[in-house]
Amino acid sequence: MARVRPFKALTYARTSPDITDLTAPPYDVISEAQRARLLGRSAYNVVALELPEGSLDPSVPGNRYFTGRHRWQSWRDSGIVVRDRVPAIYVLEQRYQFEGRELCRKAFIAEVGLHAFEERVILPHERTLPRALGDRFNLTKACAANFSQVLGLYSDPSSATDRLFDRASESALLMTAVDDDGVTSHVRAITDADAIASLMKIMADKQVFIADGHHRYTTALAYRNERRAVDSAAGTSPADRPYDYVMMALVNMDDPGLVVLPTHRVADAPRNFDPTSFQDSLARDFDLTPLAEEVPTEDALTTSERPAFVISARGTDTRILATLKDGVNLDTAIPLERSHAWKELDVTVLQELVLDPILDIHSDRPETLDRLHFFKNTPDALAATTTHDVAFLLRPTRLQQLREVALTGETMPQKSTYFYPKLLSGLLFRAID
Repeated sequence: MARVRPFKALTYARTSPDITDLTAPPYDVISEAQRARLLGRSAYNVVALELPEGSLDPSVPGNRYFTGRHRWQSWRDSGIVVRDRVPAIYVLEQRYQFEGRELCRKAFIAEVGLHAFEERVILPHERTLPRALGDRFNLTKACAANFSQVLGLYSDPSSATDRLFDRASESALLMTAVDDDGVTSHVRAITDADAIASLMKIMADKQVFIADGHHRYTTALAYRNERRAVDSAAGTSPADRPYDYVMMALVNMDDPGLVVLPTHRVADAPRNFDPTSFQDSLARDFDLTPLAEEVPTEDALTTSERPAFVISARGTDTRILATLKDGVNLDTAIPLERSHAWKELDVTVLQELVLDPILDIHSDRPETLDRLHFFKNTPDALAATTTHDVAFLLRPTRLQQLREVALTGETMPQKSTYFYPKLLSGLLFRAID
């Protein structure tokens, strides 16, 4: 099943383990203003590689990919980044506060063999928003490198990998960094051949679920396929080439430090929005219960065993708990050839019974998606109703739901999950050469 192996990472040359000023959040959440702030901390911040300046058109002189390739090569040549001397599997610990508790999420960072999704070894769990892969593909092709990891999950209910984490925690700290949310990342290395062999054996019969980084993974697949075609045309078919792998951070999905948060939706009607008419439409399939001001949204949602979400509409001061009526049969209400596990997801019910039929928004019609916005926290989603029509507050998708849907070969609607904390970029690099 999953092919996991050590590699010689490239890391920033350093005199201290603290490389906070050189790290950055994932590239796809960085605004122009944040990019400038990160480069203000250090000209060598990883954002200079992830989001180089220049045109996104590869035919334009001085384009982003030309800049990225020359910067990456320059950093390697000048010793800004250096390659480890021995292959290792790296251990990442992310320590953070969540709801008054101190948690620690642990991950192995390794090379993981690429598989097409239909091979059922690496499984996507979420439908990604329409987005051209061109930018990431062009950067990967220009630099022949992974600048950040795909986050993957594996199932280890017996905690067999915990012993390897415990052993790694006794080794020297290589790097540490603190992100803007106060999450501290520690990196150590496993170089012991027996420990590496043990991990490879544990992972050999497992499937890996992509938690975050679907675009990175599909980019790596596209890059592999192109490199294979070039080799084949040259009359060579080498096995286990670097391009057959991608850098992944692997987390035990049974780890208590793994937190999944919801992503709330805020939507606009295609025309004038009437809150009363909207609620009348909702009432066909949902029981609507106004919430008292003192009742937290999260508490209201935990009481329902049926698909549910909380709504707050423009021009109203009341939050309403919308719970799917007992008499609604999802197999007939959502007449799609999908599993029951997929149909009973809160995000599916919202998409297929509300956003699509009532607000004319659906991911199959990309032109409607400019009326759909995503928010990570409840206060921001509620505040957005001053300028948008309606907010939908969701509860987190459970990991068991993720597993059930992914194992059927299906993908959840976009942004069904938000794995916290995000992985920092800049801790480790992987050259594909």
